[in-house]
Amino acid sequence: MGWEVLEEESNEAAARIFRKLCENHHIDPEGLVLHSDNGGSMKGATMLVTLQKLGVVPSFSRPSVSDDNAFVEALSRTAKYRPSYPSVPFASLGDARRWVEHFVYWYNRRPSAQRIRFVTPSQRHAGLDVDILGQRHYLQEEAKSRHPERWSGTTRDWTPIETVRLNGGLRSDGKNTLTKVT
Repeated sequence: MGWEVLEEESNEAAARIFRKLCENHHIDPEGLVLHSDNGGSMKGATMLVTLQKLGVVPSFSRPSVSDDNAFVEALSRTAKYRPSYPSVPFASLGDARRWVEHFVYWYNRRPSAQRIRFVTPSQRHAGLDVDILGQRHYLQEEAKSRHPERWSGTTRDWTPIETVRLNGGLRSDGKNTLTKVT
């Protein structure tokens, strides 16, 4: 949905970016869960006050547990294992921004998980999934009617997903959370 590469990390910038994303994408942040590490920019007073005002629940990885936030860690690993990931530091802020821009473009357009019925994140975000899944359902039914002997049992469900639930984990205070993206 959004990203920025800045010269330095700060809680003010993190809060500004989060507010801007909600505004740009017309997201009501009330009740959302923001997963992050225990970095200063995410735990700083400005960021926490912003989250509190917006009704967002902060969820932090436990100290010294690098794989506590599975979704962030999976994204980080995907970035670091891309063939284009640099083996040396970026030469400039512009180089870093260009690399991230290309990575985000690729990431959002690659075939996605079963959770969103194998559409890309970009297709899902743009609302194109409804037509794509309708076409897939039509083609599946047409193939099934032409060659019923090839089909046994139930077929794949191509019904669009209304709410994508990323996880059902525990917040740092032990309460259950569910993150949703619609």
